[in-house]
Amino acid sequence: MEINLMSAEDTAVTRMQVDALNKSLGGLDVGDGLGKDDFMKILIAQLTHQDPTEPMKDTEFIAQMAQFSTLEQITNMTQDFGRLAGILSTSQALGLLGRTVELFDGENMISGIVEEVSGRETPMLLVNGKYYDFERVEKIRE
Repeated sequence: MEINLMSAEDTAVTRMQVDALNKSLGGLDVGDGLGKDDFMKILIAQLTHQDPTEPMKDTEFIAQMAQFSTLEQITNMTQDFGRLAGILSTSQALGLLGRTVELFDGENMISGIVEEVSGRETPMLLVNGKYYDFERVEKIRE
């Protein structure tokens, strides 16, 4: 049995507000996943438009805040792992200084001595007077 405390007019107005909210949230790029800003927009919209006769339960609110905190921590960890990967790539590239490498330049295999390493997150190797991306290295020799 369903009890409806809202009049038909109030229900129609509420539906229009929900539709307007959904359209405003429609600009979110769900393909990349929801970010912490998107999560906060949804939470604020939920709190703003909640039914005053049935406010959000404390446990639901705490669970959503815990999810937000987890999302923020995962975002920070992802950024930190990106920086760590850049540092590791640079360290590996520095180990190639003075060594002979073979790498692809398009479809051509280039061989030469690594004369210089530049860049931080995406190291570039100077081989035969031209810079190449570290990721192109196929073989390394003394």
